[in-house]
Amino acid sequence: MISLLAAVVLGAQAKVRLPHVLGDNMVLQQQSDARLWGWAKAGRTVKVTVSWSKDVYTAKAGSDGRWLLTVKTPAASYDPLTITFDDGDKVTLKNVLSGEVWVCAGQSNMEMPVKGFGNCPVEGYNDEVVNARTYRGIHYVKIPSIMRMEPQEDADCHWEEVSPQTVGEASATGYFFAQVVNKALDVPVGLIMANKGGSRVESWLTKENLEKYTKEPTDSAGIVAFKPEWDYHRAMLWGNGTFNPILKYTVKGILYYQGCSNVGDPGDQYSERMALLVKQWREQFALGQIPFYFVEIAPYFYDDVNGDWGARLREQQYKASKIIPNSGLVCTNDLVYPYETTQIHPAQKRGVGRRLAFLALNKTYGMDKVGCMSPSFKDMRIVGDTIHIHLANDLGAISRFEDIQGFEVAGDDKVFHPAKAEHFWQPGGGYWDETIRITCPEVAKPVAVRYCFKNFQLGNLKNAAGLPLFPFRTDNW
Repeated sequence: MISLLAAVVLGAQAKVRLPHVLGDNMVLQQQSDARLWGWAKAGRTVKVTVSWSKDVYTAKAGSDGRWLLTVKTPAASYDPLTITFDDGDKVTLKNVLSGEVWVCAGQSNMEMPVKGFGNCPVEGYNDEVVNARTYRGIHYVKIPSIMRMEPQEDADCHWEEVSPQTVGEASATGYFFAQVVNKALDVPVGLIMANKGGSRVESWLTKENLEKYTKEPTDSAGIVAFKPEWDYHRAMLWGNGTFNPILKYTVKGILYYQGCSNVGDPGDQYSERMALLVKQWREQFALGQIPFYFVEIAPYFYDDVNGDWGARLREQQYKASKIIPNSGLVCTNDLVYPYETTQIHPAQKRGVGRRLAFLALNKTYGMDKVGCMSPSFKDMRIVGDTIHIHLANDLGAISRFEDIQGFEVAGDDKVFHPAKAEHFWQPGGGYWDETIRITCPEVAKPVAVRYCFKNFQLGNLKNAAGLPLFPFRTDNW
């Protein structure tokens, strides 16, 4: 509809038209061939000049009025830039910055703004308002969450410069990510917020991928006939309306926080579709294997704190992190308060954003001294009534020797019991082997161990960087 309207308008006037995502206050990806695009009268030549160089860029509008070109962007700077588009009638964008641009995608925990949702506060809101001017050059644009049958080329949006007046509307997770990157690299950061609360992974897949890999309806009749409990569970439509308008924008990478609406998916379906979605987005952005950093769903009761369907989705997210190239997963097991059992939107978003930033600083920006990986289960050995486990990515230390919480063991009866876990130096092989020793009086012959493998269970084991152990299980029951 927007594209059709653009064609009608352009038939009546010559002035070049830009998509809304190209506007005042935007952030361009630094030192890149950044794409600029829009519409003009068919056959008209669009000339683009930029304030940072004498280069002149041109493109000719096709028969449909569309044009696209790339401009070489400068190194990151807080100096405001301008871009002028001229097809006989000039349009100039002002207060443009060059910096690092990241997409904030997913569902409501990514959408959740610094000011919070109703009855869902974000910890530290007032401090962020007061301190907003401490961070120079953080800008954001929020893409409206809309459903469309066909992929949209434009969305009604505009870039905001973070200030005490605007910070409250920014994605909290995205903003806390931007704070760390801004301070560590001393560069402007642009956030493109393209997300929808409650959306499933299928909500962002294209019609072609849905038809090839799923049984989701993709035609209008099928979509109308299919009546999920909530509209935000619908497949394809959110990607068409909310994500497609940003696919020509030149970005550094994608941050993703989603999964709650896929809890209960069978087998490896979620991890496979996550990998499919990342492959799709990378192909659509056409920027190579751009980094993809995503967030484990937080502990939540899902109607039964002792159930494990939430844990199984987290397990699928961990599997996805192993099969998606150039990706990383943030563990959130410790970022929920004990009283948030029934809170689907935990208040501690600062930790989530910071951990995403640690991944980016280490893996994308080469700051290898930043610890970014949570510890994970490596292997185990059973010695009589005791299980010894080793961890990967402990970064040279674990957070505690005593009072380790979150472990359970089971015997052949497959019944799990709370277990005692402690740091243990085990002699062997000519050296002292550092392990976690796990025992349980109720299980004389243990065969399996689990850590925080429930819908809502909080552990306390962390590595030298203060990052929590990923929930895991050694069984396949």
